[in-house]
Amino acid sequence: MRRVLLMMGCALTMGLTACDTAVDSGSAPAARPSGPPVQGMSPAEGRSAFAAVTRVVEPVSERECRARTEGLNCDFLIRIDPDPNAPPNAYQSQDRSGRPVITFTQRMLGQIANRDELAFVMSHEAAHHIRGHLARKRQSAVAGSILLAGLASVSGASAADVARAQDLGAVVGARTYSKNFELEADELGTIITHKAGYRPSVGVKFFYRLPDPGDRFLGSHPANPDRVRVVNQTIQKYNLN
Repeated sequence: MRRVLLMMGCALTMGLTACDTAVDSGSAPAARPSGPPVQGMSPAEGRSAFAAVTRVVEPVSERECRARTEGLNCDFLIRIDPDPNAPPNAYQSQDRSGRPVITFTQRMLGQIANRDELAFVMSHEAAHHIRGHLARKRQSAVAGSILLAGLASVSGASAADVARAQDLGAVVGARTYSKNFELEADELGTIITHKAGYRPSVGVKFFYRLPDPGDRFLGSHPANPDRVRVVNQTIQKYNLN
């Protein structure tokens, strides 16, 4: 059992260190892998664009949230991380009251080329909340934790190994559906972007500049071509632009 845990831990570590990108859904930011420099907006342009895009995307996201869910808190708070040194990232979380929060780091704004891309990323993060991805990830984590700890226990593992299996199972479970969650958020985010008056066909170009995570074991994000394909299919299906 110890060997199995070690092999799974090594594979998991490989996935975690290689697959985080600048767009994430979670309670804390994830560093963006190094890649070619991006000519994004200047700090002043970024803040101005952020304020303007938020004024439009926020109410559209809230309307979409209320239309697609029942009993879910749809009062979005969209903010800029005050830490100027936080790595480039945008992510969705919830505060203690359950209010959905979308956070952009300051350096993330420097990775975004225009308002269409900004609206697309913002809409993508709103879609994570509307689709209930945080709650679904927690459920998968609990299931994975129980499953792997149970397997360790029946195999006669020590209490320490059972505890390690429980922790590993939680991480594996949380990662199991993360790629599907990203594609779901890309699809709904495309629709929200269009309804907010921005062009998802332009916003999707943000993916062209991201380092491609490929299709790695337990990676948190799908390959960039898969994400672009989902966006383009959604544009065609609903006759968007």
